[in-house]
Amino acid sequence: MARLKCVVKYDGSGFYGFQVQPQNRTVQGVLERVLKEMHKGAEIRLQASGRTDTGVHAIGQVIHFESTYDIPEENWKRALNTLLPDDIYIQEVIKVSGEFHARYSVSEKEYHYFVRNAVEPDVFSRNYTYHFPYEIDIEKVTEACRYLEGTHDFTTFSSAKSTIKGEKVRTLYHASCIKQGNDIEFIFRGSGFLYNMVRIMVSVLLDIGQGRRKPEDIPILLEKRDRQQVGKTISPNGLYLWKVKYNKEYKLI
Repeated sequence: MARLKCVVKYDGSGFYGFQVQPQNRTVQGVLERVLKEMHKGAEIRLQASGRTDTGVHAIGQVIHFESTYDIPEENWKRALNTLLPDDIYIQEVIKVSGEFHARYSVSEKEYHYFVRNAVEPDVFSRNYTYHFPYEIDIEKVTEACRYLEGTHDFTTFSSAKSTIKGEKVRTLYHASCIKQGNDIEFIFRGSGFLYNMVRIMVSVLLDIGQGRRKPEDIPILLEKRDRQQVGKTISPNGLYLWKVKYNKEYKLI
């Protein structure tokens, strides 16, 4: 039995999120259907580094599954991409040891969020960026990002619908904001992320950029540990699971 790690890229605008839903098109559902076809009707269950919501995209999602087939890695990649639709692409297939787990072996995740900061919307990028037509002070946003870095309880920046039990302490190794022309890119890298955490953080950072809050409000909000202290969870369209890192190499020689 071979365990295979895959790095997957997908356009989330055509999916109801990652996790299988009986009546809806999901990334996991499509992947498992293709694996079932390859395995002549046998059910193959995959594990992912984490779920993404409806409309969220991925550049570097990671999954693993087990197969009785002994196929070279490049042949796995070619076969999967031949059967998959155009909005999912397998970037890499690696044979890994049995101790590797796509979710539980994760050491770090990176998310990017893209904002179009222009008065006029762009109909062609509406599924891939968040349209924000207001003036924004990038220096203030950058200052606020620094307050988010470090180890904190991120309850205030987590959905009230989160099913995570126990503490909501996470470590953000990096939080930044770059503006080039009309495009703003937020980058967050951390040990893990709570449900809707990135989308809520960006929402608050945009409030700060508008002058509705101050950068130094961030530590106060963190201390409150209350989702009701902050505004809406903004659109999933600008969010990308960018990269997933693991604490060691699991590749079989």
